Amino acid sequence: MNRVPVVSKEGKPLMPTKPSRARRWVKEGKAIGKWSDLGIYYVQLITPSAEEVQPIAVGVDPGKSYSGVGVQSAKCTLLQLHLILPFGRVKKRMETRAMLRRSRRGRRINRDVPFKLRNHRQCRFDNRKQCKLPPSIKASRQLELRVVKELAAIFPVAAIGYERVRADVDQTKRKRAKSGKGFSPVMTGQNWAISQMEKIALRQAQGITPVYVREGWQKDGNGTSQLRSQLGLEKDKTNKSIAKPETHAVDGVALACGYFVKYVPFTGSNSRGYTHFGSVNITPSPFKIITRPGAVKRGKEYGFFRRQLHFEVPDKSGIRKRKGGTITPFGLRIGDLVRAEKAGKVYIGYVSGFTKTKDTQNVSVCDYTWKRIGQFAPSKVELIRRNNGLCVA
Repeated sequence: MNRVPVVSKEGKPLMPTKPSRARRWVKEGKAIGKWSDLGIYYVQLITPSAEEVQPIAVGVDPGKSYSGVGVQSAKCTLLQLHLILPFGRVKKRMETRAMLRRSRRGRRINRDVPFKLRNHRQCRFDNRKQCKLPPSIKASRQLELRVVKELAAIFPVAAIGYERVRADVDQTKRKRAKSGKGFSPVMTGQNWAISQMEKIALRQAQGITPVYVREGWQKDGNGTSQLRSQLGLEKDKTNKSIAKPETHAVDGVALACGYFVKYVPFTGSNSRGYTHFGSVNITPSPFKIITRPGAVKRGKEYGFFRRQLHFEVPDKSGIRKRKGGTITPFGLRIGDLVRAEKAGKVYIGYVSGFTKTKDTQNVSVCDYTWKRIGQFAPSKVELIRRNNGLCVA
């Protein structure tokens, strides 16, 4: 049951409508069709309309390498998203930066003089006492925030469900323990992510979008797994790296349904206890995969590199070569969504590089995993959308 998001003339999110009605509005000139940065088609009304909306909830299931997002109303499921997080990519870049920094400091020291006379830089401050979020974890949480903000711009989001994770791991024995003292990359950034999501305000004059937290380990009926079982949703735990709704997006839908279904106490004439109260209708919905440009394959990083004057380490000749850059000589940029044609076939992908010599001129196009689709002539490549920092499939 697909639904097309609708925004008012002033840009206020309204209730989604049927695709047939949206097409009729565009054909009659009552609305304009647009695309969001998440690759979601929506329509913006030209004439004023009623602004009465029903609550829509967004569920976010955070993870280390993958996250799931679900958009749910009381009547239907609107969207399911599978996010491929940049945790490993950013971690590799930070390790490379530290290695290059150590090598530069090592080359700066003159080892021909005594140790006391060497040019050692003094420690300016103790940078091990800062309570900052690691860049790799922050980048993952920022991708989730970016997605939620884009969803709140086209859906009347009334609440955001976020799963809190706890790792009961004894760091000394490296095994499960009852002490409750543990660490995981997901735990490190979840409090910061929750505080940031609380700042996402509704466009309506209703204040701040509430954020309700669900613990994955809860056994009282409000936990993610218990609610997922109550709703009849099945999760595939065999290989969570597979991009399909049953791996991570299903948890996002269950968290979003937690806004409409709650585990509450009841008292009857002859019995009492707890039961799930509320109703929600789960329906088939569009599924999208979202990630950032670039990838890490076999330990080597590919994709999006900012312009650098030269390589970090010079070669034996001492000549530093040019590295990086996001601009091509053909009016395209790295990460742009393009339509390419070769041998009568049309491909949709992202610009990943170019080749320009005396004999050949080609533009490399890749899919969302940054796997090359092929090389195309610049005249056969048509720009669809500029790079916005996201790859959608």
